[in-house]
Amino acid sequence: MRPPAILVFLGVLLPASQILAFKANDFKTCAQSGFCRRGRALSARALAAGSSWRSPYSIDPSSILLAPDQASFTASVKSALYPEVNFGLDVRLHDDGVVRVRMDETGGLRKRYDEAANWALVAPPRISRDIVWKVGKGAVHAVYGEKKNIEVVIEFDPLRVTLLRDGVEQVVLNDRGLLHMEHFRTKDDTKPVTIQDGEGEAQTTLQLNNRAWFEGEEQDAWWEETWSSWTDSKPKGPESLSLDVTFPNHRHVYGIPQHATNLSLPTTTGPDAGYTDPYRLYNSDVFEYLVSSPVSLYGSVPLMHAHNAKSTVSIFNAVGSDTWIDVGRTETGTETHWISESGILDVFLLPGPTPTDIFAQYTRLTGAAPLPAHWALGYHQCRWNYVSSDDVRSVQKRLDNENMPVDAFWLDIEYSEGHKYFIWDKKNFPDPVEMIKDVEALERRMVIIVDPHFKRDSSYAVYKAASELDTLVKPKSGSGEYEGWCWPGSSSWIDFFNPKSWDMWVSFFKTKSVEGRWSWIESTENVGIWNDMNEPSVFNGPEISMPRDNVHYGGWEHRDVHNINGMLFANQTYNALMHRSDPPKRPFVLTRSFYAGSQRFGAMWTGDNVGTWEHMAVGIKMVLANGLGGFGFGGSDVGGFFGNPDPEMLVRWYGVGAFSPFFRAHAHIDSKRREPYLLDEPYKSMLRDILRLRYTMLPVWYMAFKEMSATGIPILRPQYVVFPGDSEGFAVDDQFYVGSSGLLVKPVTTRGATSASVYLSDPQIYYNYFTSHAYPAPAKRAAHGRTVTVPAALPQIPVLIQGGSIVPTRERPRRSSALMRNDPFTLRVALSSDGSATGEVYLDDGEGYGYTSGEFVWRQFGAETKKGGWGKGEELKIWSKDQAMQGGSNDVVYKPANAFAESVLGVRVERVIVLGVGLRPTVVSVNGASTVEWEWQGGIGYGATTESRAGVLVIRDPAVGIASDWQIAVVF
Repeated sequence: MRPPAILVFLGVLLPASQILAFKANDFKTCAQSGFCRRGRALSARALAAGSSWRSPYSIDPSSILLAPDQASFTASVKSALYPEVNFGLDVRLHDDGVVRVRMDETGGLRKRYDEAANWALVAPPRISRDIVWKVGKGAVHAVYGEKKNIEVVIEFDPLRVTLLRDGVEQVVLNDRGLLHMEHFRTKDDTKPVTIQDGEGEAQTTLQLNNRAWFEGEEQDAWWEETWSSWTDSKPKGPESLSLDVTFPNHRHVYGIPQHATNLSLPTTTGPDAGYTDPYRLYNSDVFEYLVSSPVSLYGSVPLMHAHNAKSTVSIFNAVGSDTWIDVGRTETGTETHWISESGILDVFLLPGPTPTDIFAQYTRLTGAAPLPAHWALGYHQCRWNYVSSDDVRSVQKRLDNENMPVDAFWLDIEYSEGHKYFIWDKKNFPDPVEMIKDVEALERRMVIIVDPHFKRDSSYAVYKAASELDTLVKPKSGSGEYEGWCWPGSSSWIDFFNPKSWDMWVSFFKTKSVEGRWSWIESTENVGIWNDMNEPSVFNGPEISMPRDNVHYGGWEHRDVHNINGMLFANQTYNALMHRSDPPKRPFVLTRSFYAGSQRFGAMWTGDNVGTWEHMAVGIKMVLANGLGGFGFGGSDVGGFFGNPDPEMLVRWYGVGAFSPFFRAHAHIDSKRREPYLLDEPYKSMLRDILRLRYTMLPVWYMAFKEMSATGIPILRPQYVVFPGDSEGFAVDDQFYVGSSGLLVKPVTTRGATSASVYLSDPQIYYNYFTSHAYPAPAKRAAHGRTVTVPAALPQIPVLIQGGSIVPTRERPRRSSALMRNDPFTLRVALSSDGSATGEVYLDDGEGYGYTSGEFVWRQFGAETKKGGWGKGEELKIWSKDQAMQGGSNDVVYKPANAFAESVLGVRVERVIVLGVGLRPTVVSVNGASTVEWEWQGGIGYGATTESRAGVLVIRDPAVGIASDWQIAVVF
């Protein structure tokens, strides 16, 4: 979020034309970053040298030390450039096959920052006890895996690490010899060697640099760096880390969010490079960002997936500093080059071999997303700013009058007095608690913004407490408080690396004062929190952020922890909300800035987008990429933060939002009001229908979140994740599957569209969700998938159901999701090409943590047709059984008759819709006895070969419970 169009900013009047546009000059390019220049120059020298290039790093074989249990080994590493400098290598295998490779400078002048993984990892990884390392003359290697087909090889000279599967190289570290850890030194150490040449008056002094072949001739920005009007003092000198990571047999790479670009990452090097600069990971406050760019945005997850038709492999590079990543293609694979400003080498090699395996391996490292509060999956209404208590009440009333469901109302920074967060502006919000309770009375929630900068005002209790506790970030001197400029004016920033800040933050969110400390008593236990500006954004700082030589707890410079900083803010807010009530309720925290592991603490959004078709489209790709990075609970601001979208664009954007994990409409303070009830007809009714569609499908979304919380697999799944063997789908990023539901969605993101082309990878029948039109499986199996044309005239959303799926919905219109808790279900049974189908539904109280002790309902639905095709006497059976009893909940003590299950015994299935029924049934019965009312609409069956409308069987009120075992029999 950035200033409004006309704003007195630091004493200067800025017109809209200067504010509301991406300003490239606010951010460095690689050529303007000293350590990135050095890294790219190193790569260029290696390329020019060709086969004569050789990495100077090698392992001393005599130093190899195997752990007593063989789980890991350590060794000394030397650089031929600096023989006197020592490096240590530690390689270990986890029990799930992940390989961790760490290298650090040992015995140096200073300690390198080595705590990034401590913040990212959910727990210390479990080390394998079944590994046997074998030390040879030139390498150490280990073979492992159930099939003993995975091998890791660490070569001595030069140092090279390779992960292989079935003898095929999957990922290689230092394959191109670009590894370089700039060691700590003094300025005196960097003086060149001088020799005298000649005699007498003819004598000259020559300076030799025998390292120039590798490091270059110049000490480029080693000790100080000036950019624009800022100077970075660099008191520690050069300390960057360069590492090349090669995927020799994988030509598609994904991940490293957050960037506005294609899902399959375009190249940054080579003759056909998509970009000229590397991808950057440096959390930044970028407004109106470009829609195709390697520029870093608000979050950084240093995780990259590489994929081909036979395997998926991934690397997680646990570094928290500014990092640039070049991507290049070879004939068979991908070469990447990672250049970081500081930190140790701490790389995790995730062996896969499938996308699902990768998600599980990464989740075991960095943790799973928690199951969110159910209301958080509904529609969120936001704006900068709702200007008063009455404004909030008015918006709620207007939505209710128009029968538009909503679950949350948001307040941006203007609720606070002088932008002092937690402190209400009583002129406009005279009754904050009453206002919040008015919203909660309809089982909705308020979400209120709290930013990480505090107004430097001794009368502001929050700032005063943080200052007295000495928990604010310090300037480069290491003493006092850093002072920068943000929304309140002169501000300081809380340092969440300091453990003393954690209890203080918990106390702030209490709704009752504890031991006389200040607490937010003008709040409630149900309020959600929005953490913005936590990159951190500093209006008068370099690259609109904090100086890199600022000092955090432990003496670490900001450069070391920049990308981690924003995560800790959201982490501690989540922790504070957890401790706000007893028993605890599931917190809701939205963060703009994030890092690896942030998925454990809430949701994210894609920042300050613009109301354009291009931003609508790239937002889908960004949410998909964040899902690959472990952060599946995300979305883009519906309508665009900036601008005034026309009705057609707004309807389409609501269609995108309704199929995003996080569904929020938001707008800039200078934009026109665009709440959905303000549109003229027919657009207003279109938005109402889209909102209701979201609520109808909440069971689908909750099940997808449940699965993500258990396995790490993203909620929105790209084509290659669902069909990893179909190379035609590897670059598809404008459509996706919602969880395991079988719903395939391709949102419309172009003006005037009347149809959409949807790519289908599998030889399976698909059905239009809204019209039941069937797209049969091809009669002959093809090498790749097929493309079908789906109607998409406004307001249609191309949504297909994959044959073989059972989709649970709740069709009763309600004002909020909580009011649906006792509503009946509809089941859509989309018969596969062999007449079968499966699906699931998961229910719990949606608010507390009873589900962790078995308080839930988890049902599996199935359908099966007797073999032989449609004919006299054949039968279709549809059933429900307890999925938790099938071994799906081994991690909790589960009893079918738990308290929550008992509370929903009266919730029934009111309708079963079966798609692909080609013949009229003769009898429909339930549990072998009672017959029920049904209707058959003629059409093609699941085994048809020609596209047409499917036959549909509608079974009305079969009188079965959603939490019960039952069986429906359909006889033909």
